[in-house]
Amino acid sequence: MVLDEANKNAKPRWVRTTVNLDDHVIFPDLDPAATSADPDKAMEDYVSSLSTRPMDHSRPLWEFHVLDFPTSEARAAVAIRMHHSLGDGVSLISLLMACTRSAADPARLPALPAQPTPPPGPGRGLAAMLAAWAAWAWALLVLAWNTLVDVARFVATSWFLRDERTPFMGVPGVEFRRKRFLNCTLSLDDVKFVKNALKCTVNDVLIGVTSAALSRYYFRKTASTDDTSGDRTKPQKDIRLRAALLVNIRKTPGLHTLAEMMDNSKNNTVKWGNQIGYIVLPFHIVMHDDPLEYIRRGKRTADRKKRSLEAVFTYWSGNLVVKLFGIKAAAALCYGMFTNTTMSFSSLAGPAEKVEFYGHPIVYIATSVYGHPHALTVHFQSYSNIVKLVLAVDDEQFPDSHQLLDDFAESLRLVRQAAASVE
Repeated sequence: MVLDEANKNAKPRWVRTTVNLDDHVIFPDLDPAATSADPDKAMEDYVSSLSTRPMDHSRPLWEFHVLDFPTSEARAAVAIRMHHSLGDGVSLISLLMACTRSAADPARLPALPAQPTPPPGPGRGLAAMLAAWAAWAWALLVLAWNTLVDVARFVATSWFLRDERTPFMGVPGVEFRRKRFLNCTLSLDDVKFVKNALKCTVNDVLIGVTSAALSRYYFRKTASTDDTSGDRTKPQKDIRLRAALLVNIRKTPGLHTLAEMMDNSKNNTVKWGNQIGYIVLPFHIVMHDDPLEYIRRGKRTADRKKRSLEAVFTYWSGNLVVKLFGIKAAAALCYGMFTNTTMSFSSLAGPAEKVEFYGHPIVYIATSVYGHPHALTVHFQSYSNIVKLVLAVDDEQFPDSHQLLDDFAESLRLVRQAAASVE
C-alpha cells in the first residue's frame, strides 16, 4: 500500500510489487533449551511476541513464521500473520482453505460444513397463503423496529454509551500492549449434542458457553477480591457487558468459487477485502443453577439479532462515512464502538474434514486478531470434528489467562452433562 505524499488529499492505494519470499517466510532463531523444556509455552510466547512487532509497510503485509519443533499437538507449527487491511476473517480463512486439499483425496478441495436447508414454503390453500402473508408482514415490522433500535444503540455506543467496568474491560491504550494468544481444543460433537438437545444452532451454544465461562471467571475473581471479612460476598446478579461481533455480509459461496478468486483473469462476483458489518452483542454475567439456561439465553439473544439489519447498516454506513468524510472519520467511529464495549467475539467455520497444506497434514487451525482496543477477544474456529477456542488477552491484565481458558472447557462440560438429561 502506497500513499502519494505530494498530494495531501490522496488516498492510500494498492500497487503490485515483486515479492521476495525471504522477507515473508521466517524461521525464528529460538532457544533450543526453551523449545525442548516446554515447547507449548515457547510457541505461545513467540506468537504473543508478534503482537508488539510492527509490520514493514514497504512490503506486502503478510508473514509465515515457521516454528519447526514438536509441541503436544503437532510436529511443527506455522504462525501466519496478515494485516487486516488485506481482508476480513472469512476471506483470509477462505484463502487458506482454497490452498488446502482433502487429506482423504488430495486431488479435490476440502468439504465445507453443510448449509442449513430453508424451511418448506406454505401450502397452496387460501388460508395458508393469508397466514404466510400475515407472518411476512409481521416479520417485516419486527425487522424494521429491531433495526431502528439496534442502529440507535450502535451510534450511541460509538459516541458515549459505555459498558460498566469489569475485570474484562481494557484500560486506555490496551491496543498497543502485548497480547497473549492461547487456545484449547473442544469437541464439536459435544457442541452439536447440546445444539440438537435444545434445538438451537452451534453459534447459540458457543454464545451460551461464553456467557457461562465469563460468569465463572467473574464471580471467582470478585469473590476473592471482595472477601475482606472472611464471608464470601453474595454474587451480583445479571451484569451486562457487550461484545463487538464481526459479521460476514457476503452470500456464502462454494469453495470452488473461493478458489477461483485467486485467478485474476476471471471476473468473479465474490470479492476479497473487508466485507463485514458490526453487531453489538450483549452477554450476561449471572450464576444460573441450570447450566442450560446460559444456552437458552444465548439463543434468545442470537434470535433477536437475526431479526435485525444492524450488520448490513453498519457495513454500508461505514462505506458512506469513508466516502463523505474520509477513512479517519470512519476509524474514529469504529474506535469508539470498540472502546465503549468490553470484548470481541467471533466464530468461523473451517473444513468439515481433515485437510493437507501442500502435503502437510493440518492438525488444527487457530485464528485470532490484535491491534484493537479490547483486552479480551474470544474466537471459535471449527475444523473437522473439533472446535478451537482461541483467547487473545492483555498479558498484564490477565495473568491467570489459562484459568479463564479452563473455565470455557468446564462450562461446555457442564452444559453437555446437563443436556444429556434433556434427551
